Amino acid sequence: MSDPQSCRWWVVTDLDGTLMDHHYDWSPAAAVLRALQRAGVPVIPCTSKTAVEVERFRADAQLSDPYIVENGGAIHGETATGEAWEEALGPCWSALKPCLQELSEQLAVPLRALDELTDAEGERLLGLSGTLLKQAQRRHCSVPFVPPSMAIQPRLDALAAAQGLAVVRGNRMCHLLGANVSKGNALTALKQRLGEPDVKVLALGDSPNDLPLLDVADLAVVVPGADGPHPQLSAGVQSGRFALARAAHAEGWAEAVERLLPGKGTIFQ
Repeated sequence: MSDPQSCRWWVVTDLDGTLMDHHYDWSPAAAVLRALQRAGVPVIPCTSKTAVEVERFRADAQLSDPYIVENGGAIHGETATGEAWEEALGPCWSALKPCLQELSEQLAVPLRALDELTDAEGERLLGLSGTLLKQAQRRHCSVPFVPPSMAIQPRLDALAAAQGLAVVRGNRMCHLLGANVSKGNALTALKQRLGEPDVKVLALGDSPNDLPLLDVADLAVVVPGADGPHPQLSAGVQSGRFALARAAHAEGWAEAVERLLPGKGTIFQ
């Protein structure tokens, strides 16, 4: 067995609620992000956000690594010559949107898609309006929608599965996706695309839509919110399958990466 400290590692991270708080602030993790980039450790966003949102974040954070968007709906990167590429991993938005309407009719419950929200609704539900809301609405491989009550979730899941689709819940929105679309499957696709099937992964997440990512990671970290870890991730923490960051959001993210990344040597000194 090879020494895990000598292996190449990726840090693969959710953004909203994990690296960012619910005001989209990631500044407590800025120094650790810079140290990882200097050391050549890729930091790969794996998020429900759109490509344009992630591109803005990457520019702000000075990241140049590949990324996964729309809960695994697509992977993005750049060639050695700096040419951008994108690979879709599931149905496109235009195929998914009518399916959401059909689910709404079957349930007799309105399912309000993200792209239908007004500025006032976007501000209230997501803290986004204007250009930022439009960037969040620019979907290619998923249809986020306002979460219905938990009581109808089992029926919603069953009806979506009958259409060959899946619904995942994040902290603030549900997401209609292809049945085989997940953050975990997207990470596998990215490894294959980049020719790095054996790279080790330190993954960080905070909500149920991160479970497929955490489940395939070599080291998995749950980043808690202000009230502790998400209930659906608590079992993994209690069993020892997932580590728990010692603080919420970016502060906890930075602490966990510094503490747990194998082979870190003098990266953070």
